[in-house]
Amino acid sequence: MKRQKLLQKVEESQSRKWDVIIIGGGATGLGAALDAVSRGYKPLLLEQSDFAKGTSSRSTKLVHGGVRYLAQGDIALVREALRERGLLQKNAPHLVQNEIFVIPGYKWWTKYYYTIGLTMYDLLSGKLSLGRSKLISKKETIRRLPTIEQKGLRGGVIYHDGQFDDSRLSVNLAQTINENDGVALNYFEVTGLLKENESISGVKAVDRETGKEYELKGKAVINATGVFVDEIMKMDKDEHKEMVKPSQGVHLVLD
Repeated sequence: MKRQKLLQKVEESQSRKWDVIIIGGGATGLGAALDAVSRGYKPLLLEQSDFAKGTSSRSTKLVHGGVRYLAQGDIALVREALRERGLLQKNAPHLVQNEIFVIPGYKWWTKYYYTIGLTMYDLLSGKLSLGRSKLISKKETIRRLPTIEQKGLRGGVIYHDGQFDDSRLSVNLAQTINENDGVALNYFEVTGLLKENESISGVKAVDRETGKEYELKGKAVINATGVFVDEIMKMDKDEHKEMVKPSQGVHLVLD
């Protein structure tokens, strides 16, 4: 849907209330808006920059069940994550691809240890499995990982997980929202909160492309701004104590 048509919907809404106004166009905000339209509500989502510009486009790009959580014994979490992985592949097959991982083993027991654990991983995924884990020989491990340290190598284990395009998924979610009675707008910045009887009743916002200001009312307002959540909270109360401290991780990809 063209931006002008979305803006027209926003213009027309100034005399009524949205079912919910969502601040932030990352994974959480888009997910909340999508859930709202799927239940028959009319949400308005406002993002000050590109959709998924922040944390949501800086993920590992993996859609996985969490092998390390299996090692920690958190079976319920792994089962849930594997189910979500499978559902994402079914719902967005154009965005999710099967990725093969190889774990090398340098002790006689490691490849059997990983095989048992990853077989459990496969079983927990059930019909939504991306492929079966299997033992591979030293020769096959070297073929797949030619630069690996070969001294003491005894073989390896292959397992399957998913990889996805997080930014494109976010854009697809925004498209789905806009096609189903919701509005998801980017480059639309929330600059303040509206209040009635000490309760938040909407937002003040500005179209960053035109500079036009709006006052938009909603039955509920969701703060889905991630690491910037405190900036919105301070619009409500100046004395608000910060709840979130940003953290940064590093992922190394060697080719």
